[in-house]
Amino acid sequence: MSALLEVEDLRVAYGKIEAVKGISFSVEAGQVVTLIGTNGAGKTTTLRTLSGLIKPLAGKIVFDGQPLNDVPAHKIVSMGLAHSPEGRRLFPRLTIAENLQLGAFLRKDSAGITQDMQKAYDLFPILGERRNQASGTLSGGEQQMLAMGRALMSRPKLLMLDEPSMGLSPIMMQKIMETITELKSQGTTILLVEQNAQAALSLADRGHVMEIGNIVLSGTGRELLHDESVRKAYLGED
Repeated sequence: MSALLEVEDLRVAYGKIEAVKGISFSVEAGQVVTLIGTNGAGKTTTLRTLSGLIKPLAGKIVFDGQPLNDVPAHKIVSMGLAHSPEGRRLFPRLTIAENLQLGAFLRKDSAGITQDMQKAYDLFPILGERRNQASGTLSGGEQQMLAMGRALMSRPKLLMLDEPSMGLSPIMMQKIMETITELKSQGTTILLVEQNAQAALSLADRGHVMEIGNIVLSGTGRELLHDESVRKAYLGED
């Protein structure tokens, strides 16, 4: 059985600067796979390329059996690959409900959209309580919940999360990680980019360590958590 997402020898450049230098990895249906590494490692560039926002220099991206290299971003969403971007990228003047509705802009099933909005409110009760509030007035953690909820509104086969805990308090970060764990238990396939390596590897089935555009180490989440080089470089241990 082939993987849901297969990335082979992916290379991405900004002008003459190669940001991703020939990486390969896969994501099986139902898995949580994480990319960890320092700033500038190429993690966000990888996600932006997978979602069609950046055109790759070389390599192959296959999602659900279909090549993605030349598919525009909006078509990639309709194929079932959703991206919750770094920085959340909400529409601050629109309400929570309106932001969620925009996540379903390609769908025509109004009853299903209403049902999925309720699922988002069940997943994040605070959003349901404030559904008519402008998203720009929410806290960072609440905005992250909304960004994740918006991505889920397209009913993705694979959800890509870019730095969901960035800038959040420890309590809010824990809530976001608990939500990712809950989504995993529901069978959601997730590709997670996260600077908190401890949290990411603790819930990931597989992890890949990126450095300067290369994958330098791969393994199960548990293996990488106990790898001495990972513990020193990313978990702050001597």
